[in-house]
Amino acid sequence: MIELPDLAVGGLAVGTLSALALGGGLLRSRRQLTRQRAETADLRSRLDGALQALTAEVEHLAARRIPAAARQLAHPHMPVPGPLQPQTAGTPLGIALEGVLLGLRAELATQRTRIDAAAQAGMRGATREIQAALYRLQDALRQLQQRYDDPELTETLFQLDHENEQSLRRAQVAAVVCGAWVGLAREESHLVEAVTGGQSRLAGYHRVKVHNHLETGTALVSHAVEPVAIIAAELLDNALRHSAPDTDVVVNLEHVHHGVCVTVDDAGVGMTQDERARAQRMVAGSEPILLTDLGDPPRMGLAAIGQLTRQFDLGVDLSSPSPYGGVRAVLRVESHLLSRIDPAEQPPAVSAPRSTRRATPETSHGYGTEEGAAAGSGHHDGLPQRRRRTRSAAAEAKAPAAERPARSPEDAAAALGALQSGTAAARADGAATDVPDNETDYEGGAAR
Repeated sequence: MIELPDLAVGGLAVGTLSALALGGGLLRSRRQLTRQRAETADLRSRLDGALQALTAEVEHLAARRIPAAARQLAHPHMPVPGPLQPQTAGTPLGIALEGVLLGLRAELATQRTRIDAAAQAGMRGATREIQAALYRLQDALRQLQQRYDDPELTETLFQLDHENEQSLRRAQVAAVVCGAWVGLAREESHLVEAVTGGQSRLAGYHRVKVHNHLETGTALVSHAVEPVAIIAAELLDNALRHSAPDTDVVVNLEHVHHGVCVTVDDAGVGMTQDERARAQRMVAGSEPILLTDLGDPPRMGLAAIGQLTRQFDLGVDLSSPSPYGGVRAVLRVESHLLSRIDPAEQPPAVSAPRSTRRATPETSHGYGTEEGAAAGSGHHDGLPQRRRRTRSAAAEAKAPAAERPARSPEDAAAALGALQSGTAAARADGAATDVPDNETDYEGGAAR
């Protein structure tokens, strides 16, 4: 029989053991809770750090990367910053942020093209109206030039005609950049006349020295005449604008294996390698032209050249520097755009540079004769003359003497010189006719 003291001792032992077990469990639980709290705090800290890093990346995306990506559409040379934390690249977060930039670029490019197309359409309409008004003014000036023989009046009319010609060239270039047709249909013409015709549209044309090494009678097919004249004018305008006013711009017309080259050399400031590369891309016409890419105010010369080279299968090269220290521009006209004109039946203009290939036979029109040289010296400003289908000198000679007052030889020479100066800015070699702007013929698109 167990005695009570033994039972008490046993109960105390059991209670002690239970207390110890319970105490150990509580201690373990407390330690585990402490560890869990530490892990939770660590996770919370890491989560807070990740959230701060994500917030910083999004802020960096909004403040730096998105504006840079938008600017890069207009200025491809500008870099776009990468992620704020380099280790983000390649992670799901980095890939997601790059997707944001790609989507933004695509949408901005689409909207930019749409807005630019609307601007070009508006400019096409405006330039069409401007060109029509300038052509009407040109016709009025021609009529006045033919009506009056007063040298001073004719000289004034000539100056007005030349100013009008420059305005017409700018409007025409703007229309071409915006995808409009060149605006004129012309007959086959001597190639040298297309070049001097483009020269005559410029201020400072007297600085241009043209050397004609082509065979006499080398001509352009009708649809290439006006594009070549426009390109020549823009290349010469670049050369004149970017070279000192006391220097010449040298032009050489030469036969090459597959056609003819018109080489323009200036002694100007030249271009850097990057500038030359950009200019070459523009004149190649291989990329779409946006008005917003042309600066403020827009420089449209090279853009217009690019439109015409693509549209009429011409070639322009700006990759070589000029031996005079400036820029060399080469216009290449392929053989299929060339033709031949019998110089005896359709002689070049009196002021067109004679070919160095062979002597031009004397004809009744005075080209290459002493009489022709005298007539050519009547230009007050040396402007290259473009022929017009007007009443010939022989026909005027047959007019009754009573219709014209008697004049001394000196007066007659002065009047002839003034008349030639006044008619020098005539627009077309042949019967130039306006061609409506055909917006469906062409889809698409500085001077230096």
